[in-house]
Amino acid sequence: MYLITVFGNLLILLAVSSDSHLHTPMYFFLANLSFVDICFTSTTVPKMLWNMQTQTKVITYEDCITQMNFFITFAGMDDFLLNVMANDRFVAICHLLNYIVIMNSWLCGLLVLVSWILSALHSLLESLMVLQLSFCTVWEIPHFFCELNPMIQLASPDTFLNNMVVYFGAMLLAGGPFFGILYSYYKIISFIRGISSAQGKYKAFSTCVSHLSVVSLFYCTSLGVYLSSAAIQSSHSSATASVMYTVVTPMLNPFIYSLRSKDISSSDEIL
Repeated sequence: MYLITVFGNLLILLAVSSDSHLHTPMYFFLANLSFVDICFTSTTVPKMLWNMQTQTKVITYEDCITQMNFFITFAGMDDFLLNVMANDRFVAICHLLNYIVIMNSWLCGLLVLVSWILSALHSLLESLMVLQLSFCTVWEIPHFFCELNPMIQLASPDTFLNNMVVYFGAMLLAGGPFFGILYSYYKIISFIRGISSAQGKYKAFSTCVSHLSVVSLFYCTSLGVYLSSAAIQSSHSSATASVMYTVVTPMLNPFIYSLRSKDISSSDEIL
């Protein structure tokens, strides 16, 4: 599954970079999403596979903090890029005549840059907060990677400030992009409802199907992890469910876009 994820997303990157017809804002954001998905799954899966192969479950404190830092960064980037891609679809459908002017290369680059900066700052803040906590000399994380919540639960009892930072960060940097996506699709659906012909409605909505599928997969799996872990209170169940959004979702994204996009499919045939 890890190899499929890496090669599938690399194929998307190769197709977008080599085909001039794909040098558009939508595929620019898709290429960034594919790169982030490779990095996102590579922060956890190789170490997990190494542990399974060697039958060891040891990670140093420094490596654990580093893994957590990169995981938060790339998870945040997924959130922001999905929001940016929803805004791109909104402009493409609701402001088609001005699409090229609005979604120019400068704005696209700026949106991606701001997403990287916000994700990195959020990750740095969370990592610095964890570094202030005190742990025992030897402790066990009930997970297959160093996720933020299990690490905070293993720290000393005084973790109120860390929990508050985690909740506010989740509301602002995860909830913000999510509600941005909802708002974009609310405007898109309102605009499509005003189209008179059924063919026009289908053509307009068909450009959103791939992105909407990826958004649904990402948020349903990630929300399902935390809702199930809160309800069941089982670390094993939480770790098992986490495989869905750390491994399965990045693996399926290239298939969703390749199957739904005629441009990507034709590029794959050329490659």
